[in-house]
Amino acid sequence: MIGRMDNERLYTILDDMNGSGLDGVLLTSPISVAYFTGFVCDPHERFLGLWVGQDGETALFLPSLEKDNAAAALAGSDLSIVPISDTDDPYQVLRTTRIKQAKKIAVEKDHLRLSQAEKLQAALGEVHLFDIGATIARLRNRKADWEVDRMKEAVRIIEEVMEEGIKRVKLGMTEVELVAELEYLMKEKGADEPSFGTTVLAGKNSALPHGTPGTTKIEKGGFLLIDMGVFKDGYCSDITRTFAVGEPTDEMKKIYEAVQHAVEAATNAVKVGRPLAEVDRAARGVIEKAGYGEYFTHRVGHGLGLEIHEYPSVHGENQDVIEAGMTFTIEPGIYVPGVGGVRIEDDIYVTEAGAQTLMTFPKSLTIL
Repeated sequence: MIGRMDNERLYTILDDMNGSGLDGVLLTSPISVAYFTGFVCDPHERFLGLWVGQDGETALFLPSLEKDNAAAALAGSDLSIVPISDTDDPYQVLRTTRIKQAKKIAVEKDHLRLSQAEKLQAALGEVHLFDIGATIARLRNRKADWEVDRMKEAVRIIEEVMEEGIKRVKLGMTEVELVAELEYLMKEKGADEPSFGTTVLAGKNSALPHGTPGTTKIEKGGFLLIDMGVFKDGYCSDITRTFAVGEPTDEMKKIYEAVQHAVEAATNAVKVGRPLAEVDRAARGVIEKAGYGEYFTHRVGHGLGLEIHEYPSVHGENQDVIEAGMTFTIEPGIYVPGVGGVRIEDDIYVTEAGAQTLMTFPKSLTIL
């Protein structure tokens, strides 16, 4: 469970349908089903769908083996639960409901596969599909207080993991050995699971923005970059910190200081009503002034919440305005081949007053 059946969110969808001519909405993303119902289900290759009809009728189509879980989670709601066995054709099951009368249906274009769309159209006949993805993104963009509380708990856990994890760093330990220690700590501290593959990059490998942990050993004289996060009760955290192993060189200090100042500049640029692009540009300006512009090779951040990467994408060309209730990362980096890389990442919650940093873990350079 990540919450409960949220009728207000469903009413928003119904309001959007008014005057549109749509007969209903069929949501097939497990994340969207969880967002609107509070019921979490991974159907794997099986069919999962939440129907919201123009008349207010709601139905959840799900694998039969999830029927009892759904009934318990959705007890007291008006949502009809329609189980689909492994021998059923889910699209023919849809035909047994009032959905068969629908001619205009909104779906999540970025999630519904072409093969599924074709089967849906074949089963229902002359049905036309439209995209409701922008409406879903808009709703999920503004987090409720209880959602932010879930994220704060995920942040608390991952910061405890970071604090304990760096105490376990030993010279000669490999990147993957430290990954194993960190992911064990995640479970020990109460996380449901990692929110993505934990990244540990040592020495020159830290100059790879999306490097893969391997057998490289942690040695003196280089950076140690750790990027990780966890899910807790459906919501996630994402933190990156970079450490120096032994005394850093002057160049390492300069690189780190530039990234640290870039995080501060980007955070200060978060202002309701201003374009998201300004957040990226604030960080990039600091790094360019320090002489490392060519080594900052990615956007400054991404949205997070129910997913580790969701709306918005915080890059220098995004003119979407910043809204109170948004949650996203700020994570500038400098990656110099042959030297190493630094990334510092905070999770941000936007209030009317500006950015509220959910992280408390220090951003000053720590020497291990």
